[in-house]
Amino acid sequence: MAQLRSLSTQRTTIKFVCYTRNSSGSSNGTFAAAAAAAASVNNGKRYQQRCLHTATCSSSGSRIGSSNILQRQQQQQLLLLLWQNQFVSSARCLHSAAREQQAQVAIAEVLDESGRRGAAKGAAKSVQPPQEGQPQRDPLDVSFNDPIAAFKSKTTWELVRAYMVYMVCSSEKLVEHNMKLLKVARTVLGSRLFVILMKSSFYGHFVAGENRHTIVPTLERLRSFGVKPILDYSVEEDISQEEAEKREVESSVSSAGDNVKDAGALPQYHVDKSFADRRYKVSSARTYFYLNEATCERNMETFIKCLEAVSGATFGTGITAIKLTALGRPQLLLQLSEVIMRTRKYMEALVGGQGNVLTHHKTIKDLEKYYASVGDNKDVQAFLQNVTSDKEGILHLFPWSGIVDEDSQLSDTFRVPDPITGQMRRLISQIEPKEEEMFRNMIRRLNTIVKTAAELDVRIMIDAEQTYFQPAISRITLEMMRKYNKDKAIVFNTYQCYLREAFREVGTDLEQAKRQNFYFGAKLVRGAYMEQERARAQALGYADPVNPNFEATTDMYHKTLAECLRRIKVLKDSGEDARKIGIMVASHNEDTVRFAIENMKSIGISPEDKVICFGQLLGMCDYITFPLGQAGYSAYKYIPYGPVEEVLPYLSRRAQENKGVLKKIQKEKRLLASEIRRRLFRGQLFYKPKGNYVPI
Repeated sequence: MAQLRSLSTQRTTIKFVCYTRNSSGSSNGTFAAAAAAAASVNNGKRYQQRCLHTATCSSSGSRIGSSNILQRQQQQQLLLLLWQNQFVSSARCLHSAAREQQAQVAIAEVLDESGRRGAAKGAAKSVQPPQEGQPQRDPLDVSFNDPIAAFKSKTTWELVRAYMVYMVCSSEKLVEHNMKLLKVARTVLGSRLFVILMKSSFYGHFVAGENRHTIVPTLERLRSFGVKPILDYSVEEDISQEEAEKREVESSVSSAGDNVKDAGALPQYHVDKSFADRRYKVSSARTYFYLNEATCERNMETFIKCLEAVSGATFGTGITAIKLTALGRPQLLLQLSEVIMRTRKYMEALVGGQGNVLTHHKTIKDLEKYYASVGDNKDVQAFLQNVTSDKEGILHLFPWSGIVDEDSQLSDTFRVPDPITGQMRRLISQIEPKEEEMFRNMIRRLNTIVKTAAELDVRIMIDAEQTYFQPAISRITLEMMRKYNKDKAIVFNTYQCYLREAFREVGTDLEQAKRQNFYFGAKLVRGAYMEQERARAQALGYADPVNPNFEATTDMYHKTLAECLRRIKVLKDSGEDARKIGIMVASHNEDTVRFAIENMKSIGISPEDKVICFGQLLGMCDYITFPLGQAGYSAYKYIPYGPVEEVLPYLSRRAQENKGVLKKIQKEKRLLASEIRRRLFRGQLFYKPKGNYVPI
């Protein structure tokens, strides 16, 4: 009380702003504000401060100070308001020298706030109320600097919580030891208090809820503001590095032994103990470690429950993300990936050039010429009969459709003839019958998931993984597209644009979709495994698969996206269904989002065409996602859910990922602070979000 009474007579160095509304109903609103400024140690400049006290005014507008009674009433009102509002702690003064610079930055923001607020008002005024029967649409600020559009879906408490979370993510020491701190907090507080703490902080910000039922309110609110969900059950095993390495090595080597030293073997596609813990230097992707077939069955059931949750809450516009390493033994993906790359090398040696088999544009007759000296060999003739081709040439040397749809044996399938002797050579090491059965189980699980998705009208996005798994993952995913994407895109593949081959791989797969007449779905990301991939390539002695720098990755992303847009335009101009190509721009980079929007406009692709969508993680870059959704673009949030104590590894990775994007954090914090102040000044502390938007 003594501090409050002295505000009108003393200059202070605190940063504190208070607000109170006239309680008498007088036409002249009254405000009490204390604006603070800290003296700069470096340049000696001083900011003047004063605290303006006003209370209920008489009709003559007399000032406070003449009456002790009125002064006490004003003080009591102020204290009551402070007690009622939970977020006041975030506006308390910064007393330490270490935070003085933050106080000065905050004051500077107050000074230029009117300009930004004016821009936001202008945008708000231009919003036209929707006509009856039409969904609400807002104009899009492509600079993504409108805090109202960014946070109109949030309560004030959620804004304060987000600001506090980003403050913690800005501390390198806290983020570096976040998992240890979380475990200590759980031990000290006990399970119940720890859960309450997490729900009011990190868990509440980054995770939608504990199960498929508790997340429904979050999904419904997102939908009311024009945003759709990508559901992901984010429970992760918290196992030690030793346990992870043990599991990975055991599940990545055939019971017949590792053939890494065999002629033609590619070391990249064999496990190395130094990198067996696939979480190494990976902060933005979840990792599954194979334990047994029963665990894979449970993972399949979890993915199906995600599909059911999405279907029930989003009316067919939702997506579920899955990983193939959750559905089977990693050894099989390693071996298939090696087969694919050895097949490419075989084709390059046979006909020259480089790249995927499809890109060579060779026909069966061309192959017959290469095998002319051994053309009478029955094995060679049988091989040629199984080559997948169309009128434009060869698509695959092997019958992949049979491998995915039927019970073809892998060991017998992946053989190619020696063009000189005619002898059939294996491109895959011998696979034991039990391992063949494991492969069939993995394909069965994936088929079950995709079939369920098709029945529920929910889309499946198969996540990209490390380069030593990715050839197999992409090949299997393309076959699922061929099988299920006959009328629309149900299955989407993921392409990591930090890879040097990203543009070529997307182009090849687009060509296959065109020639085999199925709908192509792709999610474009920058990628999650860059540091690990570089370190592994250097250690094992193979070419670095990663682009040299961030700018090269951005160029690759934009080049790949532009090619997809070009092909969409070709479809549209020729009168074909433009939705035969569907692209998700999954990026937190606003320059990339702007690039997509500008290119869509320049070539005549509208949001209503439903061929381009955008996606960001829950709790990150709301200033991009929500304005897009409210402007009529197809916008998604990646929605993790799961029990509090079982999603701690996910939360740890989110903290690590945010530490690496400090520039984005600073912008998000600035916009959050701007919106909190706006609500404070306008008396909207208890604002309740209510949207009237319909996702496209």
